[in-house]
Amino acid sequence: MAKKRIIHYLNQFFAGVGGEEKAGMEPEIKEGLIGPGKALSDALGDEYEVVATVICGDNYYAENLAKAESDILKMIAPYKPDLFVAGPAFEAGRYGVACGAICKAVQEKLSIPVVSGMYSENPGVDMYRKDVCIIETKNSAADMKNSMPKIASLAKKMANGEEVLSPAEEGYFERGIRVNYFNEVRGSVRAVDLLVRKIKGEAVVTEYPMPSFDRVEPAKAIKDIKKARIAFVTSGGIVPTGNPDKIESSSATKYGTYKIDGMKEMDAKDFMTVHGGYDRAFVLKNPNLVIPLDVMREIEAEGGIGELANYFVSTTGTGTSTNNAKQFGEDFVPKLIADGVDAVILTST
Repeated sequence: MAKKRIIHYLNQFFAGVGGEEKAGMEPEIKEGLIGPGKALSDALGDEYEVVATVICGDNYYAENLAKAESDILKMIAPYKPDLFVAGPAFEAGRYGVACGAICKAVQEKLSIPVVSGMYSENPGVDMYRKDVCIIETKNSAADMKNSMPKIASLAKKMANGEEVLSPAEEGYFERGIRVNYFNEVRGSVRAVDLLVRKIKGEAVVTEYPMPSFDRVEPAKAIKDIKKARIAFVTSGGIVPTGNPDKIESSSATKYGTYKIDGMKEMDAKDFMTVHGGYDRAFVLKNPNLVIPLDVMREIEAEGGIGELANYFVSTTGTGTSTNNAKQFGEDFVPKLIADGVDAVILTST
């Protein structure tokens, strides 16, 4: 009996090519398994074979979405795989987004099962959980020995056309898909039983979970905008030329604070954007399109605001995890408050 053929997708780090210095590598395919592919092969068993491994740099995929997808599909099609596995990416945001994107493309264009694995805060989860099955992992590669068997278990079911059970049973993130089934106990009895258990303080699990939305209380309105101190904060990736803080083009893990005192506008000789995922040509010519310093200086001169803060805060928004974004805010907001900033103009791309 012929073995089922598996294609495995890895980024430059997990493939052992290198770290950030190799994040721009173009996709390539190599025969057989590499790195984590050994754990995948062991978990799948003798009836499966990792016939090839696709490797692509995180930055390259983020900055060349359409081309990366097209090239990778052309690479793997001749292998006629029965299954495609990406990652797991754990908490690596750019890697997770790439895993989700290529899984969706393979599933739609080649009509074969796909599986990936990520930590709950990976931006790839929110972006692709409704499109593909993503096994929930912990936040680091230390969880490889636990997460890969879960990925393999689900992958085997999908490759064999077996029934995939609920997210709670299989370990993948909920996809918003509800399936009808017949329960031996009528709904009214189950509802009363649930209520009684809740009254007793016992653990209960609802049959109809609702989404959880983060709520942020709006700040109070500024009493007098003409006396207010305003600051710029941007997720548009505007940085000094050369990107001294090495802020990533997507899935940012850092932010920067940059001075603008004495400047009437954002000069293209002094500032650039590192934001991936869109055409940056216009912003590279005129950074004021993202940080409208020129317009705010006019408003400031006319007395429309009290004054503009002498610096701005910048990171990239594409693919950046909510965990990191929250951490950035918790870090720089106290500085804004200490500097007497009354309000922020938040800009993006």
